[in-house]
Amino acid sequence: MTAKRKSSGNARRWSARVTRESDALDLESAVFKKKSAKEIARSLKRSAEKSDRRKAPPLRSAMSMLTFYVNRAGENLSPARAKVLDNAKDELRKLYDRPAKRAAKSKAGKNRGATTKRATKTAKKRRQK
Repeated sequence: MTAKRKSSGNARRWSARVTRESDALDLESAVFKKKSAKEIARSLKRSAEKSDRRKAPPLRSAMSMLTFYVNRAGENLSPARAKVLDNAKDELRKLYDRPAKRAAKSKAGKNRGATTKRATKTAKKRRQK
């Protein structure tokens, strides 16, 4: 037997609550709307190092919030915006003297669309059940 999901407004807005009340970081206002990847990375680094509520090392906390935002935005992110946020991850690694995780070509290009389409298709199937 499957459990029914709550359909109230509060239950559907859990990600906003996590962003607001999380123990991870106290983020600067509109940090993810900044135009450059470097600005986003610097802001996340400042927030991570300043925060006394985080439970993980600063890099991990900052990367976690960035990844959380990208995952929640999903298909609503334009390819250009996705690329800026993806580049912010590399900039964040540079700020902490860590090697980049991937080659020069970003996932935010061609392949991102295919992945998003697949994820959308899967989500639609789940909703139909």
